[in-house]
Amino acid sequence: MRSALRSTALLLLLASATAQAEPVMLQDIRLWASPDSTRVVLDLSAPAGFSLFSLGDPERVVIDLDDTSLAPMGVATPPGAGFVSAVRLGAREGGGLRVVLDVGAKVEPKSFLTPPNEAYGHRLVVDLAPAQAPRIVKAVPRDGLRDVVIAIDAGHGGEDPGAVGKAGTREKTVALAVARKLAERINAEAGMRAVLTRDGDYFVPFRDRIKRARDHQADLFISIHADAFVNRSVRGSSVHVLSTRRASSEAARILADRENAADLIGGVSLDDKTDVLASVLLDLSQNASISASREAAARVLAELDGVGQLKKSDVQHASLIVLTSPDVPSMLVETAYISNPDEEKRLRDPAHQARLAGAIQKGVRRYFYDNPPPGTRVAMLAARARQGEKVATRAGVAATVGGT
Repeated sequence: MRSALRSTALLLLLASATAQAEPVMLQDIRLWASPDSTRVVLDLSAPAGFSLFSLGDPERVVIDLDDTSLAPMGVATPPGAGFVSAVRLGAREGGGLRVVLDVGAKVEPKSFLTPPNEAYGHRLVVDLAPAQAPRIVKAVPRDGLRDVVIAIDAGHGGEDPGAVGKAGTREKTVALAVARKLAERINAEAGMRAVLTRDGDYFVPFRDRIKRARDHQADLFISIHADAFVNRSVRGSSVHVLSTRRASSEAARILADRENAADLIGGVSLDDKTDVLASVLLDLSQNASISASREAAARVLAELDGVGQLKKSDVQHASLIVLTSPDVPSMLVETAYISNPDEEKRLRDPAHQARLAGAIQKGVRRYFYDNPPPGTRVAMLAARARQGEKVATRAGVAATVGGT
């Protein structure tokens, strides 16, 4: 009996070892190009060991996959896009595969393995960015007044579809449609200017979204999403701001890395400050940012109440990376539940997308006219509006007195 058990255990171990020794299969290669970066995605049957390095003359990025073979049906290399002019694929001596990305200029490659999600299996992701990122140069307005800048972030994108409705509607598509319509309305508003963190079907890492907002010196950051839940009857819009718990952990991250990252808090560098002073400056900035976020979010939520049902009648607090900018008030708008068939149908409708964008724009306008940043055209316009209201009030009082 013991001999039989030992034999069975040995066979199981051998089977396990054989399964583990089976090579990983490369199933597909996909490219996603944005204006300032290119993402290369290798779809794999399982996680694979790999090495990544760059070569010059001509410039190229090489990805060596260990113990990896092609899928039985083969893999078609995609056409070039973004920084990648061509993709080449071949077997390596001693086993494995080599993927070569021909690039037109020096790039900085970054890579990571990611586990399966609802849409894709195991993936090796390689992001390519220019070796020297372009700097944003701002023109000084002639009147000395600047526009209020609103950073609009369309959630998900590229290989990240976000939530998917029963009819196949993808959150990334809805988010971009609403974001573009919101940008149009913001740009039509005197003294306001919109900046999109993405304006196409590509993925932008969370902290890069924050960085883009800060690079443009945004006064407000709005991330557009469409929620989902297992129970398809759940419905309604909601607006979220950063939780204090997440703010504390983000503060610790910034303080720990400030010598290298040199994060700016209201334009003040922390890399030359003592721990105590840096902590005080960061707390002041974060507290002011969260307070402003709540005020702006409350106005947006009130306007969304006129478009459809609200999931929550109060502003919610969330632990989300995309809301963690220490000096830019930020909110995340869940426009509706894409998992609800009725709301999914409305989210697909351009007219309803426009209504959502209009509600968000009205809430933003209300906030900035109540709290105009100094030195902006909106501050000047708000002051004129208040003066006009005073004149109208005086005229009304005078007419009433004169009529008695």
